[in-house]
Amino acid sequence: MSDAKLDIAFWDYDRTQALRDGTVKIEGVDATYHSGRIVTDVFEGMVKDRAYDVSDLGISYFLRTMDFDEPPFLALPVFTLHMFRHSAIYINTKAGIKKPEDLVGKRIGELAMYGHDAGVWPKGILSDEFGVKPEQSRWLIGGIDFPLNPIDWIPQPHPTGMEVEQAAAGVDLGELLVKGEIDALISADAPKAYLEGNPAVARMFENYVDVERDYFRRTNIFPMMHLIVVKKELAEQQPEVVKAVYEGFKQAKQVCEDKIVKGMTFNNMLTMIPWLSALIAEDRKVLGDDWWPYGVKRNREALDTFLRYHYEQGLSKRLMTVEEVFVPYLLED
Repeated sequence: MSDAKLDIAFWDYDRTQALRDGTVKIEGVDATYHSGRIVTDVFEGMVKDRAYDVSDLGISYFLRTMDFDEPPFLALPVFTLHMFRHSAIYINTKAGIKKPEDLVGKRIGELAMYGHDAGVWPKGILSDEFGVKPEQSRWLIGGIDFPLNPIDWIPQPHPTGMEVEQAAAGVDLGELLVKGEIDALISADAPKAYLEGNPAVARMFENYVDVERDYFRRTNIFPMMHLIVVKKELAEQQPEVVKAVYEGFKQAKQVCEDKIVKGMTFNNMLTMIPWLSALIAEDRKVLGDDWWPYGVKRNREALDTFLRYHYEQGLSKRLMTVEEVFVPYLLED
């Protein structure tokens, strides 16, 4: 029997590089790999055009498709992007924001769409840990620093009665933050003003590394942003192929992890980041030797929490369960 021909798309992550360069081959699959100018190009191709059989997709983007009359995808427990997101909250330093509770009543910008992946997590954390609800603020949605095509190919719900405004094309939320036209910004991407050290912009949690490490120790949650999805008919009709795809992504991640750990022997001299070995050692001390977990079991707390946040923030029509959004025969991993 010939290998299954699959179009597989993902961003240029180090944990998937072994698939793209052929170091890891997916058993029984003749794969053609794709990417895009930015990661949302990959998302758009999958959601709008069903361009791929297997694709990287933001978890919020994926969950919105689960509310379609005929949901087109199921997820694999391959989390191509984990990232803590206390650090995604930026403030204007003259807006009188000294603590999270001061965000109440403020005008807050958000990158790309209301409820982008890096927005759902901070809003949920602010609600759970500080009692700050999204509906207590006003929201302006837009881009920062580089041209961003409208995300008009996916539903963008929000609770009735909330003040959510779309910024005009070309408006830079980072510049509005500097000027004080918005008081805060929640964004997956760091605004240029912050990176350049503009004193008008700071993080809500400047000691975010300590805060995020403490959050993990208390909750066992390493937030996920992106995952891998497959077309539903592929998952239903070719389970052995999908299992092989899952194993391929796991092997590629292991190649990457092994390379990073082995690099510590040589003080990571191939990478121009001072003290990188010390950071890797600390990360492994906090997160474990397999610090970038795939599989449902290792990520159960985070998944249940994100599904709850997605529903509480009005982004899902109902509270979904892990069992209904993931390929059923991979739930035990």
